[in-house]
Amino acid sequence: MKKLLTLILLGFVMCFSLTPAVFAEENPSGEKGYTYEHDPMDNPNAAKDIVRNPDAVYGFSPSPNSERLKEYADLIDWTDPAQVEEARQERIKYHESLKEIYTLIETLQKQGKTTEEIAREASALRNQIRLNAYKDDPDGLALVKKSNLETYGNENGPTPESLFEKYGSWQKVLEKSTSPNPGMDACLGLYDDMYDTYGIMKEAEDVKAPSVSTGVEPAPDVYVVDSGDSLWFLGLKFYDSGYKWKDIYESNLDVIENPSLIYPGTSLRMPK
Repeated sequence: MKKLLTLILLGFVMCFSLTPAVFAEENPSGEKGYTYEHDPMDNPNAAKDIVRNPDAVYGFSPSPNSERLKEYADLIDWTDPAQVEEARQERIKYHESLKEIYTLIETLQKQGKTTEEIAREASALRNQIRLNAYKDDPDGLALVKKSNLETYGNENGPTPESLFEKYGSWQKVLEKSTSPNPGMDACLGLYDDMYDTYGIMKEAEDVKAPSVSTGVEPAPDVYVVDSGDSLWFLGLKFYDSGYKWKDIYESNLDVIENPSLIYPGTSLRMPK
């Protein structure tokens, strides 16, 4: 079912492991179906693209009124476990393929590139990876380009200039080039797995990402992960650079299985 590849249109993060899906008898609204620990409808970036669908495998399906996902509302039967699982696996593969962007960021940082230069190249690579996912699916590629053209005015995806105009800083553009789309994740049972990568409260309150000029707290010997934390955020908070995420990760290989997923309550050793 090649068209299922179109379901991996949005969102990404570096390579990660996902916990098995767990079903419950009731969801937070009292309707029968799948239950998330975190309600996707509390996230405005997810809510604008999806609708509650108690018959859907994961309780949500793309909204036919969504500017970004309307093309996918009827692409598959969201109540069919087999079809949704196939789409879910394709999306996982897509997420994993995007670790290439992290390699690019690290390389450019070592070369002394500016945040703007890194953000531009990371954004371009993100667009290219999306399109490459459809190299064996011409119908899917046409659908993605159509959606890109309608949303961004560019069939290849958002341009760096349009992203800068939207977010107001190259630092934010760079962070967005490594963030997943929560709406499709919710439809495919991945919302809780990806929750710590969304930065929900910051986006909901329209708070800009910390810049390199903000004050930096001294790093403690041990830091206990709080809700909403990510390694990138901790790098900014304690070391004045999101790129320090890798140092934190490498200092905690025994407790972090995947750098994209850190959980509240986890104690991390903070490098000096």
